[in-house]
Amino acid sequence: MKPAIASSLAGLGLAALALASGFGASSVAAASLEAKYDVSLLGLTLGTAHLSGGIDGSSYKLDIVAKMTGLVGSFTGGRGSGAATGNLHGGRLSPATFAVSSANSSESRTVRMALDGGTVQAVDIAPPIDDKPDRVPLNESHKRNVVDPISAFLMPVEGKGGNGAACNRTLPIFDGAARYDIKLSYSGSRQVKLEGYSGPVTICQARYVPIAGHRALRPSTKFMTENREINTWLAPVNGTNVMVPIRISVKTMIGTAVIEASSFRVDPTTTTAARQN
Repeated sequence: MKPAIASSLAGLGLAALALASGFGASSVAAASLEAKYDVSLLGLTLGTAHLSGGIDGSSYKLDIVAKMTGLVGSFTGGRGSGAATGNLHGGRLSPATFAVSSANSSESRTVRMALDGGTVQAVDIAPPIDDKPDRVPLNESHKRNVVDPISAFLMPVEGKGGNGAACNRTLPIFDGAARYDIKLSYSGSRQVKLEGYSGPVTICQARYVPIAGHRALRPSTKFMTENREINTWLAPVNGTNVMVPIRISVKTMIGTAVIEASSFRVDPTTTTAARQN
């Protein structure tokens, strides 16, 4: 999966989504979230993904599980999972932990990362990423003021996120091996209806901007950098000022890949502390 897809889902990547700004001290919002996605390429179903998690006042936790199915799955055995935790400070995400594992018939890899205040404290990648002559070097500055790809799924918004408030931003992503930006811009809105949700979504166009850790001479890097056909649809998480992607579409070198929710369920609640105030 390309970095842009992972981040918006986050991107799964594609790139992009968040926790609320403006939680009041006397009414701390909370909600649980569960979404199921179909993954397709050129209109052919490749697999499924499941996103679950919760927002509880000043903290969040997200889990993602994805697997290839059908003929592709029988050949590759592709599967992956990830989790992220963190806190909210003044409406801004502050990731604390990030972990992803992926495997197919030929290889597997696990990435674990600890963060504090937007700064990476430790990274463990097993097995290590191969060193290549065209890989752009990382330095310590690339590990500051960043969010991990799963936390980037959470998008703080002002009010209800209207007029493109959710889109007009840059997501500074560090996935343990590469640093890149996902630049979002408002593209429009529409009404959708799916299991668990019926209502408006905000459409964001996305751009992938590699910064460090990527293979500079790879054709796929050049293709994704110049790619103008990446977008995501964001739906509100009731009970919070947060939006989450329900659809991500990315043009790849072999066709358009789409990650689209078949169901999107939110259970808005309030925390124990809020009920006592």
